[in-house]
Amino acid sequence: MVDVACSIVIQRPRAVVAGYAADPSNAPSWYSNIDSAVHRGGPPLGAGTLVDFGARFMGRELKYTYEFVDWVPGRRLVMRTAQGPFPMQTTYTWEDEGAATRMVLANTGEPAGFSKVAGFLMDPMMRRAMGKDLGKLKALLESGTADR
Repeated sequence: MVDVACSIVIQRPRAVVAGYAADPSNAPSWYSNIDSAVHRGGPPLGAGTLVDFGARFMGRELKYTYEFVDWVPGRRLVMRTAQGPFPMQTTYTWEDEGAATRMVLANTGEPAGFSKVAGFLMDPMMRRAMGKDLGKLKALLESGTADR
């Protein structure tokens, strides 16, 4: 079982951070391993939204679909996939921290196949990757680059 969570404080209002991070079309700009994210059916986002992702992980190309299973705009997003070698649940939460926002990114899942064999390596690899991704999100949002 993999259960990893990372958090970061971003010096932007919660509505800005949550709005940007929850929009699937922005995922390739801040997730280093995500190459594409296509929202099926278009906006609005909500429970039942399906997003097709193309990614790279551990040297492998992956295609999978996440379903939004819990959506509280500006507060929480929970999405799940049962596909691929690593069925996973990803949760974003956002909380006010003064004028800034604390974002928590959490991933839980049960590796299968090759990923199961490498399972003991997954926690530290995921924690490092998630920390870098949150750092990139922070840099984009605090620099105003995401506003363009």
